[in-house]
Amino acid sequence: MTELIFIKLGGSLITDKTTPYTVRPDKLSALADEIKAALVRDPSLRLVLGHGSGSFGHFAVKEHFPGLEIKDRKDWIGFSEVWYRASQLNRHVMDALHQASIPSMAIQPSASVIAKNGAVEHWDLTPLKRALEAGIVPVIYGDMIFDNVKGGTVLSTEVLMFHLAHKLKPGRILLAGLEAAVWADFPERRQRVEKVTRGSYDSIAGKVGGSHGADVTGGMKSKVEEMLRLVEEIPQMTVQIFSGEESGNLEKVLLGEQLGTLIASD
Repeated sequence: MTELIFIKLGGSLITDKTTPYTVRPDKLSALADEIKAALVRDPSLRLVLGHGSGSFGHFAVKEHFPGLEIKDRKDWIGFSEVWYRASQLNRHVMDALHQASIPSMAIQPSASVIAKNGAVEHWDLTPLKRALEAGIVPVIYGDMIFDNVKGGTVLSTEVLMFHLAHKLKPGRILLAGLEAAVWADFPERRQRVEKVTRGSYDSIAGKVGGSHGADVTGGMKSKVEEMLRLVEEIPQMTVQIFSGEESGNLEKVLLGEQLGTLIASD
């Protein structure tokens, strides 16, 4: 059976992160077409798709839920507003996938995940697994989650994929964003990093950099460190960070081409 692949479409890629609640419809459509083209060329591909919140979730969190936990009625109202914005972007993504004739289904994290102190405590993965078995692409995204300690919290797509990776053991995680790779001299972007391991990371950690526009999840540095932890815990898995902005890149990477930066256990 073909390996399971996780794809994450970065929020900076599918939205204009400098302008609140602004999607990039042409880019979304192009990315969906590339996924479809890869599935046509290799029908055995098994995919779980995730997407960032971009200018929908990050601006909404800063405006309506800055404390990242529930303290009063106002926070619950903010919690529901951020949930609305996250699901609003997901609808744009699902529309693009539908237009590309990709059988797909949104698996809404807020309806199936319970958190404890900002981490996944329980996630009923039955619907997601059934979708994979049926040849349907399950789609997840950063969402507002009820939390047994905080009342409510934000769980990013990376946190959700981190949990899923331990449960489903994908062979690869593909992170498509605006950056062509991880850079050892961000923001100058003259020194591309071809591969990151725990042993090599310390020499570049201080220059990896942040993110484009509003981002409440930490940007590139946080992303690299989270993925390093993940490949250390699941050594047979690799992560690729690459640009989804350049036409054709997502299709190429799905079909096995090495682009951008590889994150591996050794």
